[in-house]
Amino acid sequence: MAETSTLRIPIKGMTCASCVSHVTEALQSVQGVQAAEVNLATESAHVRLDPQRATPPSLVKAVKDSGYGVGTETVAFRIQARDGTDSGRLLKSLSVFAGVVGVQFQQGGSQVAVERFPADDSVLAYREAIEASGYQYLGKVEVAEGEAERSQSRARRVLLLKTVLSLSVAAIIMAAMQYETIGALAGISPTTVNIVLLVLATPVQFWAGWQFYVSAWGALRHRTSNMSTLIAIGTSVAYFFSAAVTFSRGTFQGGAPFAGHSTGTYFDVSAAIIGLILLGRYLEARARGRTSDAIRKLMKHQPRHAMVEREKDFVLLPIEEVVEGDIILLRPGERVPVDGDVIAGRTSIDESMLTGESAPVEKSEGAQAFTGTVNGQGTVRLKASRVGKDTVLAQIVRLVEQAQGSRAPVQRLVDVIAARFVPAVLAGAALTFVLWWFLGPEPSWLTALLTTVAVLVVACPCALGLATPTAIMVGMGRAAGSGILIRNAEALEIAHRTRTVVLDKTGTLTEGRPRVVEVRSVRMPEREIVGIAASLEVMSEHPLGAAVVNEARRRDIRPESVEAFEAVPGRGVRGKLGRRTVTIGNEAFLRDSGVDLAPLDGAIRQTREAGQTALLVAVDGRADGVIAIADAIKADAAEAVGDLRRLGLEVIMLSGDHRRTAEAVARQLGIDNVIAEVMPADKAKKIEELKQAGKVVAMVGDGINDAPALATADIGIAIGSGTDVAIEAADITLVRGEVRGVAEAIAVSKATMRTIRQNLFWAFFYNVLLIPIAAGVLFPLFTHIHTPSWLHPVFGHAGFMNPVAAAAAMAFSSVSVVTNSLRLARRGGTDEKARPGGRRPLGAARSAKAT
Repeated sequence: MAETSTLRIPIKGMTCASCVSHVTEALQSVQGVQAAEVNLATESAHVRLDPQRATPPSLVKAVKDSGYGVGTETVAFRIQARDGTDSGRLLKSLSVFAGVVGVQFQQGGSQVAVERFPADDSVLAYREAIEASGYQYLGKVEVAEGEAERSQSRARRVLLLKTVLSLSVAAIIMAAMQYETIGALAGISPTTVNIVLLVLATPVQFWAGWQFYVSAWGALRHRTSNMSTLIAIGTSVAYFFSAAVTFSRGTFQGGAPFAGHSTGTYFDVSAAIIGLILLGRYLEARARGRTSDAIRKLMKHQPRHAMVEREKDFVLLPIEEVVEGDIILLRPGERVPVDGDVIAGRTSIDESMLTGESAPVEKSEGAQAFTGTVNGQGTVRLKASRVGKDTVLAQIVRLVEQAQGSRAPVQRLVDVIAARFVPAVLAGAALTFVLWWFLGPEPSWLTALLTTVAVLVVACPCALGLATPTAIMVGMGRAAGSGILIRNAEALEIAHRTRTVVLDKTGTLTEGRPRVVEVRSVRMPEREIVGIAASLEVMSEHPLGAAVVNEARRRDIRPESVEAFEAVPGRGVRGKLGRRTVTIGNEAFLRDSGVDLAPLDGAIRQTREAGQTALLVAVDGRADGVIAIADAIKADAAEAVGDLRRLGLEVIMLSGDHRRTAEAVARQLGIDNVIAEVMPADKAKKIEELKQAGKVVAMVGDGINDAPALATADIGIAIGSGTDVAIEAADITLVRGEVRGVAEAIAVSKATMRTIRQNLFWAFFYNVLLIPIAAGVLFPLFTHIHTPSWLHPVFGHAGFMNPVAAAAAMAFSSVSVVTNSLRLARRGGTDEKARPGGRRPLGAARSAKAT
């Protein structure tokens, strides 16, 4: 089977759903590309390909040929040639890295620069390739921090400059067109005025509006069209018609539906349309920049340097040069640069950016520290265990990026409509021109012309293209800010339809750390019962067994050696202690082993009514004792169950405990439905039974023991922690390990899907309503009523929509969709006061010094 890899490619110049379709088709046309998923909100494409057949340069060429740009980054390394080195070998060895577009020498051969798609490859790999090619590696060329943000800021400033120029010129032209109302200027020839207006409008048309021509030409080369096609045609019609009037005024005579002037030109229309659309793009770009705040906040926690041991001394190195096994010196107040194990020293570390817990965690030899967390007052040495893209922080960032870029199933309908939208608008505009040429008021040709421009400009596939991805991006960011990692948009969409939530008891509703609370014996001392049980359980891996072993250690009891040990999953253990045969486990296991449990009935009943687990002990076939084991209920469990019920969800507790024990715990939590005495292997079957009953089921478990059930459920929710890389095992992972996050995850899903529906309704409603109005459907009505003066800027005097008003409406449409999506971030998603307990968002740790 051919090797496959996935590349993330930033795409520049996409403005609408049609653009997404065109880029997707262009990428999929490249030989070796297996799938391409393009996202308008993230302005990126995820491409799965065969790296032997589909190369990065071929992907770049395909995108550029379709009229769009590709975002790349350049990393440079200082090098020194050795005798006999082959420069061609170095270029070739660096070109084989995934995502590399090109490699070239700089600074007279003292540097080599690698142009690539944004990636997190280790500098060590590049260093090894450079040295293997016969060159000496002298270090990475440092790039100023925040360069990407500054580049985006510069692009927005250029866009703002074009917007201000276009709107200013449009305003000047509109004023100049009224020159005859000023007595001193009334004698100036209209042609002279039009020449001045032409000079003013030309930079707007071919500098500020050049991007529309470039994009439209790229689409035309592929025999397709996009939103830029509509804008380019609409503004060009107004501009070139006005230019023709300027130099051949006698050819064009008659009034016009919107002309309150005598120049007979529409330079104001072309300039205003470009200005208003650019204004919409600028506002949209600012708003869309805020949708990726969650990622930026997370990435800011990654230090850029680390103090690394080299030749018995510590030196400050770029974080890219740290490798697994390196010894790191972590000083007070610094952020942890890599995941690692403490090998010397003691300190406390603030892990709130991962776990949400404000109290610092004590760290000593053997403890783990995680990238981005903040060291307290101690100094420790760490041994790097995970670096670069393998750290927990990097995995979280990568998961959030992938989730934000994924496409929800509801997007498929939008894709189908978008693929046909622009061609349908072009056909509708042509039909509008023909109809009003023959049926419109005189001069009919001019009525037809301006009405066609209005139809072309008012149509807005932008809103359609942004409706779903912007809401998903903000929703995912809000979830990440609350410590909720959602795998993809499909999981987000399914979660909002959840009607039944199944909560595993141990580790989800309880702390998952069982402890012995009481020992009830029939005929031997408690200490002997504990010693016998611990001797067998020390060989078991079950959490209840670990509780017995811990109790023996607390009582300073040493386990005896065991022979013929046997563990029966989900039931118990048995073995021989000298001449005695010992059986330990649940009630069914001991009964099946022929043990009469009558002497223990009272103790068993008391234990279960207290919500505790009864571990029964029998020696030589006689019931000897009950070890009562309790697993404390999590502090937020009852509140979490209440939150779920307030959302109208059915809550079910799933447990392997005896029914009485499980029901006692459920009563404390306010849960009415309990599925008890379920073997681990049967949990998935219970979930399947609920699904077959027509329920949309979310299963909540620890992500490891409950993996089959999580996979079977419609939505699997893993209760993890910032240190738990089970984030790969579920649809949704609650990083903080709080069951309260289940309700919040479902609430975020519902809010996101509600926003998507609002956006889609607005996008469809806008186009369905305004395109017919722009086409002149209100003309018959306006012929029978007097048009109020305040409507003249929109509909002129005859009921035809002013192209300038059409452009304003189109710009407002796309901005409103993005703005509506941003409201998600303000619905408690990033507000500490709105979050129970005042929890800080993921990544919102207290400020601290970073290296």
